[in-house]
Amino acid sequence: MENVFKYYEFSAFFLDKSDTFSGNEISFTELNDTHFLIFEKSNSTYNLYVSRYLHKKDIGVKAPEILELLVNNYDKSIPAHRLLIKQYLH
Repeated sequence: MENVFKYYEFSAFFLDKSDTFSGNEISFTELNDTHFLIFEKSNSTYNLYVSRYLHKKDIGVKAPEILELLVNNYDKSIPAHRLLIKQYLH
């Protein structure tokens, strides 16, 4: 997974304080000024979301305006999971 995070320039993981992600650690990358892909680390699994925030600084602090689960239990060995990220970032 580290390769996925580095390749797509996800942030370092940090603790979610907004209660949106149940206090789990999250990491994000920007799609544009207000839309972001977010990985939530829950135990040893990762869930991938697309979200909308007014400001990047609100991630992990305030609840998002929009949050949609894209992949539950992301697995980089599954082609459909890899293609989903590419669809948003390329």
